[in-house]
Amino acid sequence: MQINSSRFIMSNSNVATCPQNYLPEYAFIGRSNVGKSSLINSMCGKKNLAKTSSTPGKTILINHYLLNESWYLVDLPGYGYARLSKTKKEVIRNLTKNYFKKRKQLINVFLLIDIRHEPQSYDLDFMIWLNKNFIPFAIIFTKSDKLKNNSIETNVLKYKSVLNQNNWDSNPPIFVTSAKKKTGNDKILEYIRILNSEFYKYKGA
Repeated sequence: MQINSSRFIMSNSNVATCPQNYLPEYAFIGRSNVGKSSLINSMCGKKNLAKTSSTPGKTILINHYLLNESWYLVDLPGYGYARLSKTKKEVIRNLTKNYFKKRKQLINVFLLIDIRHEPQSYDLDFMIWLNKNFIPFAIIFTKSDKLKNNSIETNVLKYKSVLNQNNWDSNPPIFVTSAKKKTGNDKILEYIRILNSEFYKYKGA
């Protein structure tokens, strides 16, 4: 799928005021400073569509971007940043969980993980929560340009090994990306194209 148009629509601190038109949504979330904004910009082919920041935890709003005038990419606040106050962490936690539970047009969650790190409890706990709440998700490993190919394969296998311990019906799809080299974008967009096709087919039935 080609991205022919992409534009910022709105930011919200309340799920009730998110866009009301019933277009499919794909949420991107991950630990603070995982490279979420860089990946979004890389996918959309726009340098400053999503604002990047050197200060982790800066984004605390739900950001909607309309792509190809037919679906939303939703940038959610990051998590796991230790310097945030307990109050701010709770606000972000409630905001994201309300979004996941109330947005019926949410098709899939993309969980971003820095491929350089060992499996982290906060990422694994979040996956378990998504699974328990029947929310489809996929894993996007970021910053693959920072590692050699054999290290990439080793780290992906480590995550797969941990996921296998959950005894789920099936493990989530996995994508390996580099915003810098623009690798993995085409596979993510193809996955979204397939899900969009299924959404509109069902909607028109």
